[in-house]
Amino acid sequence: MPELPEVETVCRGLNQLTPGETFQGGEVLLKRSIAHPASIEEFWKGLTHHQIQQWQRRGKYLLAQLAPSGWLGLHLRMSGQLLWLNQTQPLAKHTRVRFFLSNQQELRFIDLRTFGRIWWVPPNYSPETIITGLNKLGIEPFSEEFTTSYLQQKLKKRRCAIKTALLDQKVVAGMGNIYADEALFLGQISPFREAASLSSSEIEQLYQGIRWVLKTAIEQGGTTFNTFLNVVGVNGNYMRQAWVYGRHGLPCYSCEAIIQRHKINQRSAHFCPECQKG
Repeated sequence: MPELPEVETVCRGLNQLTPGETFQGGEVLLKRSIAHPASIEEFWKGLTHHQIQQWQRRGKYLLAQLAPSGWLGLHLRMSGQLLWLNQTQPLAKHTRVRFFLSNQQELRFIDLRTFGRIWWVPPNYSPETIITGLNKLGIEPFSEEFTTSYLQQKLKKRRCAIKTALLDQKVVAGMGNIYADEALFLGQISPFREAASLSSSEIEQLYQGIRWVLKTAIEQGGTTFNTFLNVVGVNGNYMRQAWVYGRHGLPCYSCEAIIQRHKINQRSAHFCPECQKG
């Protein structure tokens, strides 16, 4: 699933390519990809002749502010890709929605697992009123409000495993499986530890780990593990330097113990049994 660094990479790519572009119609190949409105005709009527001003990321959501008004929202979910292509290029098998722009260009939404969703937010509505999942998000990890005190407050009553707590989007918006594993390794914290049991110093280590790994992953263009590509079809490179994620059965870079993988609440956790005893 694309996580914060992957969605941020897509957002930055879109902001390089699409501001000033005007929607000139499109094609919906899978109706359930459109979450709002219910009518496909109304969806295109709302978007057509509207211009993209700027893209924003909120958690794992992409939001395009439109001129003269309105918004376009997307969530890539498990396997979504948003690619900038020429309209003459052959359609990939799992193409779900096509957004036609100028000069025979298009944004093409490709989604193998079909969990991705797209919203048109009408004028005079805020994105949160239509895309209700935005209301459930915690603080962005690069915002000024994301501090060790905030993280401690969010974790102090959590009796679940710290790995599970980090995947809760109400704690850290945009955090997902890959970077939770990596941040816990950098913090030298076992993914099985009860979240509420972390000391102040451990929370500080975890806070630093979260910020470092997300920043590094963005610099590397995210992680291509299964289907992720940026808007021009290029893989992300973070996996080349991952500490634990995807490395089960291989020696730890720090201590040479064998990286392990176990399930925690139906999600895989990768960790070093020596470095992450705490």
